[in-house]
Amino acid sequence: MNDAPNPDAKWGYNALQRAVDAAGIALWTWNVDTDTFDMDDHGFALWDVPTDQSLTFEHLSDKVHPADRDRVRAAFIATRAVIGPFEIDFRTLVDTKVRWISARGKGNDEDILRRVMTGVFLDVTGRKQAEESSELLAGEMSHRVKNLLSIASALAMITSRSASGVDDMASQLMHRLTALGRAHDLVRPLPGHHGDAALLGDIFSVLLAPYDDKGAFAGRIRISVPRMGIGESSAALLALIVHELATNSLKYGSLSSETGVLDVSGSVTGDDVRIVWTEQGGPRIEGPSEKPGYGSKLVRQTAESALGGSIAYDWTESGAVVTLDVKIAVLAT
Repeated sequence: MNDAPNPDAKWGYNALQRAVDAAGIALWTWNVDTDTFDMDDHGFALWDVPTDQSLTFEHLSDKVHPADRDRVRAAFIATRAVIGPFEIDFRTLVDTKVRWISARGKGNDEDILRRVMTGVFLDVTGRKQAEESSELLAGEMSHRVKNLLSIASALAMITSRSASGVDDMASQLMHRLTALGRAHDLVRPLPGHHGDAALLGDIFSVLLAPYDDKGAFAGRIRISVPRMGIGESSAALLALIVHELATNSLKYGSLSSETGVLDVSGSVTGDDVRIVWTEQGGPRIEGPSEKPGYGSKLVRQTAESALGGSIAYDWTESGAVVTLDVKIAVLAT
């Protein structure tokens, strides 16, 4: 009898190990009687636990994100009753780092050996982040389309106030819609562009041009900001904020009224630039709604998270006052 090792079997094992490593798969076992968990080295690294530590399901549960912990526990217990393959995605939280993990295996004791269940862990953080980005983009696009419909209607109304006739109104409205298109080009970042995207004053001038009246109502939008170059990334983010503020003003604030005016001023203090958006003469504003809308959340997220600055609202009787503080160095990027 030949007891020599089978070279084909050894090659197959090595090939399988390389494939597992290349796929980033972590192998795990769970003794359903003793609650003992074991993993390969990649699994210990994925969960950030010492390789010499004795593990139970509860030990790993402590590293599951609090918002997912009960769901994960219930799902793993239910695997004993699940027939066939199962899969569950959840988050882990180590210090402040969030990671998405997909756990996969077979339930209903299928092919169970010595009361030990087997399965794999996959790091799916990149896929989940891509899905969240897609959902955010879809929500933002839906929000913008709804805003555009409201803006088009409001632009037609304010154009009718100063137009002398049908032809004049059509000409003015086309001019405003063309300016609105240029404004949206600023909101949409352009790939491959380097250097300063625009001057700070030009960003406000282009974005607010569609909303300024002509004739007797001309000049109700006044802009006075420091002369400074804005980088491509920050220009798109700042444009997003300005566009959202202008849309809200056109719907509910000073730009919705014939007598309303808008002042945008800026000042530099040390390494910071402060931009103050002041509305006057519009409808009386009681204050912010109890539940902020998507636009308000988008403005705050852009100002604080994306630009690393701060934004504050003051709801005065004469109109809203919005104060944006951002580092000069950030605006240059």
